Amino acid sequence: LVIATPKSMLKDDLVRSDIEEFSGPEAYFHRVLPEVDPEVNATPDDKIRKVIFTVGKIYYDLAIRRKQEEIKDVAIVRIEQITPFPFDRIAEIYQRYPNAEFVFAQEEPKNMGAWYFCDDRIYTAIRKVKLERGENVDDQPEFRCTYVGRPTMASPAVGYGSVHNLEQAHIIERALA
Repeated sequence: LVIATPKSMLKDDLVRSDIEEFSGPEAYFHRVLPEVDPEVNATPDDKIRKVIFTVGKIYYDLAIRRKQEEIKDVAIVRIEQITPFPFDRIAEIYQRYPNAEFVFAQEEPKNMGAWYFCDDRIYTAIRKVKLERGENVDDQPEFRCTYVGRPTMASPAVGYGSVHNLEQAHIIERALA
């Protein structure tokens, strides 16, 4: 077993899984992990105001802050497999939350994370749903996710832990706003 994760997450209770999730007839890889918080799932889907797509460990920062601030109208969706892209699962998420704003949050700089790869693919999944509904997509503005993350940078990190932590807090704050 090879685990590619930051050491900070190795003992985090949010990251742990029961053995049953890895074995048995219902165990399989999930390409997309939809919202899992029971309090958020208790909110009617049409009352969810924002859906945050994310890839990677920023999910845990978002989930912790959302819990601390008792935000129940923001769903966080984890894209676990970006290639081949799960167009069908993204379309299901779009249909599930009809009134939500969609954002993509990542902690990497804009030009280094999954954003550029996922942006057009999320757009394509949503456009397909609209076409299947019979909507004239050519007369509408493109439905794109809003990017929330670090700006385009030449380096993957700013080099100072304190600055990194401030930037990270700002990303989490903007994503949940």
